[in-house]
Amino acid sequence: MSQRFDAVVVGAGQAGPSLAERLGKSGRKVAVIERKLVGGTCVNTGCIPTKAMVASAYAAQMGRRASEYGVHAGDVRVDMELVWKRTRGIAERSRTNVEEWIGGMRNVTLLRGHAIFESPHSLRVGDAVIEADEFFLNVGGRAATPDFPGIDTVPFLTNVGIMDLRELPRHLVIVGGSYIGLEFGQMFRRFGAEVTIVERGERLLPREDPEVSAAIVDILQREGIALHLGAECIELHGKAGDVGIVARCAEPRMEVHGTHLLLAVGRRPNTDMLGLDKAGVAIDEHGYIVVDDQCRTNVEGIWAVGDCNGKGAFTHTSYNDYEIVAANLLDKESRRISDRILTYALFIDPPLARIGLSEQEAVRKGHDVRVGVRPMARVGRAIERGETLGFMKVIVDGSNHQLLGASILGVNGDEAIHCLLDTMYAKAPYQTVTHAVHIHPTVAELLPTTLQGLQPATAS
Repeated sequence: MSQRFDAVVVGAGQAGPSLAERLGKSGRKVAVIERKLVGGTCVNTGCIPTKAMVASAYAAQMGRRASEYGVHAGDVRVDMELVWKRTRGIAERSRTNVEEWIGGMRNVTLLRGHAIFESPHSLRVGDAVIEADEFFLNVGGRAATPDFPGIDTVPFLTNVGIMDLRELPRHLVIVGGSYIGLEFGQMFRRFGAEVTIVERGERLLPREDPEVSAAIVDILQREGIALHLGAECIELHGKAGDVGIVARCAEPRMEVHGTHLLLAVGRRPNTDMLGLDKAGVAIDEHGYIVVDDQCRTNVEGIWAVGDCNGKGAFTHTSYNDYEIVAANLLDKESRRISDRILTYALFIDPPLARIGLSEQEAVRKGHDVRVGVRPMARVGRAIERGETLGFMKVIVDGSNHQLLGASILGVNGDEAIHCLLDTMYAKAPYQTVTHAVHIHPTVAELLPTTLQGLQPATAS
């Protein structure tokens, strides 16, 4: 059986449905192919459900601290079954909304199954051959599985499997001290589990400035999370309910035992079973689809958007990929991947929000670096809420007064940082922020004050 479409979107993650809608409105006959769950990682196992669990963990933590605010809440008990039901309900409603949205799109058909290219202009889905002139690959990624000794025999969880736990682990051991590992670590500690995080590097979050990493270590250790850094030569041992981690090359040799094991050591693109070789589409050494500044592959008529192109690992970058493709293809507006400013957040509590360059990066690039720092303990909103851990840090080029980047580790920092991000996109001098009048009492009102105290960089 053969079907003909003008355009095919493979994958219904963050970029896919929005792109399909625009293509359909342009008059194209469009197919959206999804092999598993509509909505992709964000809706089903990523942003939406994990932040729902973070919210439950935050509520538990605030219940324990209630007496600090003059509130007597009694003993705090976390019911993991109810946490799971709430989380699943939020994710399922989101997925249903996306399915209904696609179902109501003009000129768009949703097909279920795994897509494999047979040529640059055709792919197979089950028994059907789908032909089209344009293909848009939005196939996302999945958890990477490291080649640790014992990986084939020791039971472990990934970011997907851990979402289905309906009983609290007694002791959760996490390998990986980056964003996924730290979020789940704090979350399950607040649910009541003992938590140990094992990281191969010498510090957490090496892409951040050292003082940011150190502050996050302090936050986690305050909550009773055990950290083991420099854990090289990792081996897995044990069985269900009794797992062990041995780092043979650590100094001294390190060994940790727990009841559950989470591997959070990175992600890989879902490009290995697409038949890309049949279409002639180039991939890099890590399996990411090679694209230009407008998300075009080396094959005319084939684009790649989202996590699978290696240009961003976030929901917001995936959506921006859609905007770039739609602008260039449909609106005749030139937009480029290289125009976007790096921005992301680590959703521990308090959150870390990051934009642009770190101080270390700015110094290495040769900027005339000026730095402004303000502890959250001097921010009125943080004091009023009793959440004063962290700080805000802003990086400026002293020669042209342009904002280069910022880190805000603190309550509401993930919202406040957009004041600076928008200023960077406008290419306005940092004095635009210092001269602005912000609402009191907020976190963002201290950004002008932070910028008024710029000092030469200390990073080298």
